[in-house]
Amino acid sequence: MSLTNTQYDQILHQYEEKQAKSRHETEQKLSYVYEHVPGYRELSESVASVSVAQGRKLLAGDEDALEDLKDTLAELSGRKAQLLKDFGLPENYLDPVYECPDCKDTGYVEGEKCHCFKQAMITLLYEQSNIQEMLRTENFNALSYEYYQGDDLSRFQNAVRTCQNFIKNFNSDYHNLFFYGTVGTGKSFLSGCVAKELIERGHSVIYFGATGLFDLLSKNSFDYKNREELRSTYADLYQCDLLIIDDLGTELTNQFVTSQLFALLNERHMGKKATVISTNLSLEELRNRYSDRIFSRITSNYEVCKLSGQDIRMYKKRLLNRK
Repeated sequence: MSLTNTQYDQILHQYEEKQAKSRHETEQKLSYVYEHVPGYRELSESVASVSVAQGRKLLAGDEDALEDLKDTLAELSGRKAQLLKDFGLPENYLDPVYECPDCKDTGYVEGEKCHCFKQAMITLLYEQSNIQEMLRTENFNALSYEYYQGDDLSRFQNAVRTCQNFIKNFNSDYHNLFFYGTVGTGKSFLSGCVAKELIERGHSVIYFGATGLFDLLSKNSFDYKNREELRSTYADLYQCDLLIIDDLGTELTNQFVTSQLFALLNERHMGKKATVISTNLSLEELRNRYSDRIFSRITSNYEVCKLSGQDIRMYKKRLLNRK
């Protein structure tokens, strides 16, 4: 699974907090037992003294010291458990309580990431993708062809196959996707489908509408006061496994936007980091609005999918109004 260093450190910090919480709760319970269960503290202290004494015997050459120590510790452990039981507490009352017993809140089992760590990664990736709510409805489970006919249907089916191949080969092949066409024909929906599948497989995905993206790039360039706070998010734009830029062309385009867009696309291309772009602009409008360098970068390095048809969102609204 792919995480930035910042994301990885964030999860590790969560595990450190879990371990600290467990230690604190165990210490509190031990203090309670020492205070209320007569004889328990003395038995606990005798464990240390017995261990030291038997250790000295072992160093002096007493071959039976180790076995004697095991027997003595077992006997003391049994007496301690009986004291807890007599007081009305379970024998395992002082055992640490973990959120995940499998890894004991370390995140790892025998050097491999625990299932809880993997789930924490997926949860974090969802939170940082900016589209957690959107993906509840925009995913392949909601895929339908009923709103398309003729050439519109063929184009949408082709785009779906392209997305499925993109997902299937994501780990082995470097590809980018470019969806263009009229409003409401499924461009953002397909972007969401791709995002959900890749996040579920543990890849870092970041989604931005074009306006929000260039607002962030502008702040990083000119907002010196908050630049440090923006640095991590700005770096993630270049390092995440998949960047989705939705509704390209809705932003106020100027020389700054054009230069920042090319720098971002070029840097991600050089690092073989996948990008998905959707726009309502035609290819001719795209070329006229942005530089030839951007147009060339997209048309030569992206799988271009044209979508057409009626505005599905408006069509659904009309159907609801009739009911």
